[in-house]
Amino acid sequence: MVPYKVSVLLPAWNEEVGIVKTIESVLQSNYHDFELIVINDGSTDKTDQLVRQFIADYEADSNPKVSIKYLSLPNGGKAHALNKGLELATGNIVITIDADCIVDRNAIYRFIQRFDDPSIGAVAGNIIVGNKRKPLEWLQQLEYVCGFFYKRADSYFNAVHIIGGAAAAYRRDVLINLKGFDEEIITEDIDLSMSILSHGYKTRYAHDAVVYTEGPTEWKGIRKQRLRWKYGRILCYLKHRELFLSSNSQHNRYLSWFILPLAVYAEIMLLNVGLFLSLFYCYVIASQDFALLASVILVSSSLVALQIKLDSKSSYHKNLLPFIPVAWLLLYVIEFIELVALTMSLQKLYNRESVKWQKWNRIGLQQQTAEQTS
Repeated sequence: MVPYKVSVLLPAWNEEVGIVKTIESVLQSNYHDFELIVINDGSTDKTDQLVRQFIADYEADSNPKVSIKYLSLPNGGKAHALNKGLELATGNIVITIDADCIVDRNAIYRFIQRFDDPSIGAVAGNIIVGNKRKPLEWLQQLEYVCGFFYKRADSYFNAVHIIGGAAAAYRRDVLINLKGFDEEIITEDIDLSMSILSHGYKTRYAHDAVVYTEGPTEWKGIRKQRLRWKYGRILCYLKHRELFLSSNSQHNRYLSWFILPLAVYAEIMLLNVGLFLSLFYCYVIASQDFALLASVILVSSSLVALQIKLDSKSSYHKNLLPFIPVAWLLLYVIEFIELVALTMSLQKLYNRESVKWQKWNRIGLQQQTAEQTS
């Protein structure tokens, strides 16, 4: 493995609840050749005070192991903060982490392992919901473990086109060539992922590069989150429409002719999900063909069980085991939230309205147990 120097970028806006724990988790990494760059994007809470105090205490140590750089900026948005942090970065590999996350000790090392090919421009990490006290949090935990499972296939075929900024690694040279993050788009991480692929670079997924994130704890919060994701994803698809059904030899055929058209088809199907489900259950009841429903549930439950079992932190997800038989039903709730987000996004696009960055009330992740970070 090439001994890369790594720069970890940590943008923060009003993250007083969890910023110190996030910094601590990065510093506890098993990978030693890295620097940490914290960018305060005009926070109005105690984020600045907490970060400065932490750095002062850390540097008071006679032999601090990691260099910490700190930028305090006027509020300019996450992409702007990342670009400013990139200007200070000296590493060959740049990793972005959100300020409400806990980073697994092995995550940086696992990221670096995937850069074994010079053509690989970016690597997505495995984001796991770290708060699991409420039913809504369990639901998101289930959704993430199932959803990220499919990135393995996308990685094999070089089609990982959504690399979440909460756990993402990039070649610094690629970021510089692409002029960093687009400050005009609300999902700058998806936009950058698609830009990397459109320029002929490869992307990968590291299932064992784990970062724990705090999912919304209230229904209002998750609705805001999914609206931003859905709206931003549509804008990215429109911006990078040249990737769809592309004959350009620089573009991946599996991505252009299968994954991206399938993603659009899935959104169209989502608009009709209520109709299809109604027809299916009406047929089952009218025909008394409950064996069909039982077969669907069995296949769904088996797949969810497999996805949990193959996750690199499968023991962390043991709280989900009792829900496996009804996972098919629980995921309908996520489908409904996604449908609401899609409907609102299309309406805003039609009316030419924008969607702003929205935060929800955070309570912070507790320091993860040895089981999570081992």
